[in-house]
Amino acid sequence: MPGLGVVSPAAQAQTLTVLYSFKGGTDGYLPASPLIRDSAGNLYGVTFRGGDSNCDRGSSCGVAFKIDASGKETVLHRFTGKADGAYPIGSVTLDSSGNLYGATNSGGDRSCDQGYGCGTVFKLDATGKLTTLHTFTGTDGASPNGGLTLDTGGNLYGTTFAGGSASNGGVVFKLDAAGNETVLYRFTGKADGKNPLAGVIQDTAGNLFGTTYQGGTRYFGSGTVFKLNSTGQQTVLHTFVSNGLLDGAYPYAGVVPYGEDFYGTTSSGGVSEYGTVFRLDKAGNETVLYSFLGGTDGRYPQNSPVVYDAAGNLYGTTENGGDSNDDGTVFMLDNTGKETLLHTFNGTDGSRPMAGVIRDAAGNLYGSTYQGGAFGYGTVFEITP
Repeated sequence: MPGLGVVSPAAQAQTLTVLYSFKGGTDGYLPASPLIRDSAGNLYGVTFRGGDSNCDRGSSCGVAFKIDASGKETVLHRFTGKADGAYPIGSVTLDSSGNLYGATNSGGDRSCDQGYGCGTVFKLDATGKLTTLHTFTGTDGASPNGGLTLDTGGNLYGTTFAGGSASNGGVVFKLDAAGNETVLYRFTGKADGKNPLAGVIQDTAGNLFGTTYQGGTRYFGSGTVFKLNSTGQQTVLHTFVSNGLLDGAYPYAGVVPYGEDFYGTTSSGGVSEYGTVFRLDKAGNETVLYSFLGGTDGRYPQNSPVVYDAAGNLYGTTENGGDSNDDGTVFMLDNTGKETLLHTFNGTDGSRPMAGVIRDAAGNLYGSTYQGGAFGYGTVFEITP
């Protein structure tokens, strides 16, 4: 029965290969964001820390990296904490010309956030040249944590966790190709939600969809799923309730469309308060597809947006659980709500996969772990069916 934590043993045919283990120095460490992959098989991402030891923040401020099909890492940029920003945590976006776009949680304008800076949006071209497209000042948003969405006109869309108004509830923003920002919506922290951690997705009509980590009208303000139309009108599609079987709570990741429905995860709530996988139909009706029990099946899917295959199976990660090492899992969920463990991490092959997985046409899965690996600073991995 969907939602009750039906789990099967790990599929033995899966093979995990560690493509790269971060060394904890100039190569970066602590990758916490989803990866992207280009047509040549290169993987791109960011690390929250590592890079330049002379970072203006007094410690390493993170890197943007590329890993080729052979597992060779190239550091594309080491953040300095100055105008280029610090501590990137959201996924990067790739355009058809090979430019990468992303955001940093901190850095930029040092007059913002007591000298720490409120974050930036950056462009990194194919030669490694970084351009700061926008520097947040607080009133227009602060601390972007999610990835960016790029439309056909070259406009970027995203969210900030904080800033925007007196409620400090964050914003949804748009940047045009020239870097001009428009604040599309300021969260009030009430029924409309508060503090989005993930970015937004866009449909063909120009509507944006996303989640807020907190806010809403029910119980402890356990987050929302929202829609923002092209005129800036916001509609709350679902308010989460941290209340056992009924719901999940605190969605860290965003939602993904599949057919006419949306799918996502919550980092908490569900049967045992260890998180859920859910489906939301276009009318806002939610179905909890799976509630994590917190043991061998995993617990706490964090920044883990689900991906799906042609058969409707969903794939994701949990930061913890799996076995006694508590290093996390990669899972598959079929359309009956049955979970299959594809991999349980043991520390040496990675630990704490926070950011979910991506899938190629052959069915291979790619992801990262926040810690673990040969040096303890995280890994990039591939799972081959």
